[in-house]
Amino acid sequence: MTIEAAVDGQTIEWTDRKRYLWIVGALVPLIPMMSWGLFSLTDSTLAWYFGPFFVFVVIPIADLLAGLDPNNPPDEVLEQLEEDRYYRWVTYAFIPAQVAGLIWGAYLLGGGTMLGIDEPLSIAAKIGLALGLGMVAGIGINTAHELGHKKEEYERWFARVALAQTFYGHFFIEHNRGHHVRVATPEDPASSRLGETVWEFMPRTVWGSLKSAWGLEKKRFERQKKSHWTMKNDLLNAWIFSVVLWGGLMIAFGWEILPYLVLQAAAGIWLLESVNYLEHYGMKRKKLESGRFERVNPSHSWNSNNIATNVLLYHLQRHSDHHANPTRRYQALRDFKEAPVLPTGYSGMIVLSWLPFVWRRVMDERVLGHYEGDLEQANVQPRMAANYARRYGA
Repeated sequence: MTIEAAVDGQTIEWTDRKRYLWIVGALVPLIPMMSWGLFSLTDSTLAWYFGPFFVFVVIPIADLLAGLDPNNPPDEVLEQLEEDRYYRWVTYAFIPAQVAGLIWGAYLLGGGTMLGIDEPLSIAAKIGLALGLGMVAGIGINTAHELGHKKEEYERWFARVALAQTFYGHFFIEHNRGHHVRVATPEDPASSRLGETVWEFMPRTVWGSLKSAWGLEKKRFERQKKSHWTMKNDLLNAWIFSVVLWGGLMIAFGWEILPYLVLQAAAGIWLLESVNYLEHYGMKRKKLESGRFERVNPSHSWNSNNIATNVLLYHLQRHSDHHANPTRRYQALRDFKEAPVLPTGYSGMIVLSWLPFVWRRVMDERVLGHYEGDLEQANVQPRMAANYARRYGA
């Protein structure tokens, strides 16, 4: 589909070459069912681990093969592009597919059988299935991220539904009202620091984000001179979604599925926070004389134009434009030449983060290069400050 805009008597045309690739994102909830198909063909327990294999092997390879897409939609067509409801329905389709996939998975985790599965799954198979459901849940949090930024109230409720699978409803609050305010500062639990490993970052961001979200809601009700212990508290009503969902699944398929529900939720949260780790590693906004930090600009987020991961995550890798325009829909996000660039897509970078020594060799020089060797401009992990000062002479 070609979009046309008339400017100063001239017609500007632009075609979204990824238009029909976006549907791939809505098919992500089918990943665990692909495991079922592979198991039916091979009768191998390894088939149930297709979810992690898809995210951490297939997608990085696809990124390398598909290459980059640095093309931006012209400013003149952005409004028309955002109004095209096709793109909204792509994200909406994810939600029912996600819920249906979770119910299907819970049935098998509870000992159910079906065509190609003659006996209840083994514990090893159930762990693999739970991890696959977790991959869907983690990408579902990204779908919630896309919808949760929008002004339409029903889209924000869709975001709560997507977050229910992981019991991570507070993300809806902390990301919008916390992270977007404090991004690329030492105060932000979701901005990783130079020298901080992903293993150190995880507990800091999970606990810090939860604490921040609760504090934000508490202050909101204090301004209204009301108690925050109410169903109007967005943390509480988001968590109720999870209680109802998990409770319903255990009533239907047995309490024995609880450990696997916890495992898939942990996997989904870990996938989300791994992405957070990549997005602002070492980036820091300057502090002004007023004591406030400078406005967020493209230089404060790591970007990537790898097509495969961008399609999977609805252009999340064009992160600079997202922070500049939080309500802008994914199809209209642009690439900024001044933004620092990751060496590959998010999926491949997550794999790299598992090996801190390799991660630092790849990323630390990029951070210092971004700041032209000035270590003081970077957001440095406090315990690593002395080591970096000796190494880089700061």
